[in-house]
Amino acid sequence: MNTRRVILDDLTVSASIGMLDHERTARQALRIYAEFDTDASRPVDDADIGSVLDYRLLREALIQEATQAHTDLLETLVDRSLVRVLRDFPAVLRARIRICKPQAFPDCVAVCIEQSRSRAPVA
Repeated sequence: MNTRRVILDDLTVSASIGMLDHERTARQALRIYAEFDTDASRPVDDADIGSVLDYRLLREALIQEATQAHTDLLETLVDRSLVRVLRDFPAVLRARIRICKPQAFPDCVAVCIEQSRSRAPVA
């Protein structure tokens, strides 16, 4: 299959995330890295955004998932984001999302959770 990958690289959002008391009272930066594979066998119409996966809408969905409510675990946010992308964007065949907390520890750049999921094949 001929695939095209859309990549959102280092999207930064301010989110309410974490189980610790200080994390529940202050928002913190999250860094999101995401890849979305689509079927590239369809011709692209340069004058029609509908002929490709609109990455503006993907970006908006990821921001909304990260900021709509407090989330305790990064794992939950990554999983919820994957579910949303595969539900709301039928053109996405496979998604990989990594979300990082850069302020988790002073002695490392970030703590990240990454997960990928593919759309179930149609029987």
